[in-house]
Amino acid sequence: MAKEKPSMNVVFVGHVDHGKSTTIGRLFFESGIVSEQEMKKLKEEAVKHGKAGFEFAFIMDKFKEERERGVTIDLSYKKIMTQKFQVTVIDAPGHKDFVKNMITGASQADAAFLVVAADGGVQPQTKEHVWLLRTMGVKNLAVIINKMDTVKYEEDKFKKVKEDVSAILKQAGYKADEMTFIAASGFMGDNVTKKSDKTPWYKGPTILEQLDLFPVPEKPTNLPLRMPIQDVYEITGIGTVPVGKIETGVMKVGQKIIILPGRTGTGVLGEVRSVEMHHEQMKEGEAGDNVGVSLRGVGKKDIARGDVLCDAAFPAKIVEEFTAQIAVINHPTVIAKGYTPVFHVHTAQVPCQFIELVSKLDPRTGQVSQEKPDFLKNGDIAIVKIKPIGNLVLETADTNPYMSRFAIRDAGVTVAAGVCKSVVEKKK
Repeated sequence: MAKEKPSMNVVFVGHVDHGKSTTIGRLFFESGIVSEQEMKKLKEEAVKHGKAGFEFAFIMDKFKEERERGVTIDLSYKKIMTQKFQVTVIDAPGHKDFVKNMITGASQADAAFLVVAADGGVQPQTKEHVWLLRTMGVKNLAVIINKMDTVKYEEDKFKKVKEDVSAILKQAGYKADEMTFIAASGFMGDNVTKKSDKTPWYKGPTILEQLDLFPVPEKPTNLPLRMPIQDVYEITGIGTVPVGKIETGVMKVGQKIIILPGRTGTGVLGEVRSVEMHHEQMKEGEAGDNVGVSLRGVGKKDIARGDVLCDAAFPAKIVEEFTAQIAVINHPTVIAKGYTPVFHVHTAQVPCQFIELVSKLDPRTGQVSQEKPDFLKNGDIAIVKIKPIGNLVLETADTNPYMSRFAIRDAGVTVAAGVCKSVVEKKK
């Protein structure tokens, strides 16, 4: 079996109508993922919907509703093979109400393309997306200055937008000077997979080439073992088999582990008997692998979805309370002290209460704009104190970023997302 190319998740973000979906569609079409035939069908459909020119966007916007409205609603995934990687492309919506999906996308991304139209330039949404990428810990970023055809491929127009975007990136703490800015037109196909003769002044990579210029995603194998449990099976002759994705660390046969919080709420000790992946026995599993594990000393009743399998020598913490930075995305009214929605953390779902609104941050600078606000509304970024109602395993962004992110849901919608900054451990 040939060694698979390393995987990389890349998210495309940017203001609505700045051409993200069209650019990605063009990338897929020219890479041969979408056939001429499929393309022809999409073209006919675009014309039928009175959306001539939207055919590339239709590749990602599979949903009928999206075709009729011409906007991207949900995240779409497709794989593309480059020289170096197998890339999963995530097309994140630019529409204001769809920022919540964009957060889910960004939290899985190893790298991102920020798409800014040459004729539209920086928009309020552009700033918000830069901050969300930052909050979600996406470090590797490239900028596509798209729709160059609308400004007659003029270098001055490109430079102006580059300057404006650089200013926002710097505010958010990115090193804009070290970043790639690509002059492109997704619609016309300039500098997507082929160098364009219309931009002789542009010496940088195409979008396809840029994918291979992103650094290989680090596998966080140096951090302690953490595997949030997705499901637990009882298999005759083997026993209890939890299944999940190893977020960090390495899991070895014979390793001593602890299941947290487990049935007891204080952890259940055990040992790894075997590790299986794609129905093959492995000596070990590592960060990024989806595995099934048979355990010694752990019964079916000891363990459930939402528990975390940890290295017994370096267990995670069960938290009494924690401080987090959150972005409020989609709340019908306002969030005040005492609010108790459900927090989705790795595979766990735990009701948690807001016990203090510490401060509100200016989304453009990240500086405190208000101490002890009375409430938070959509668009606010804030530091808050939270108390889980029940047992929750959570780590800080500094100790283990992979175990620090969460979404806050209420009545079936994601109202906010955030990242844990500090914890107070539960007394044993």
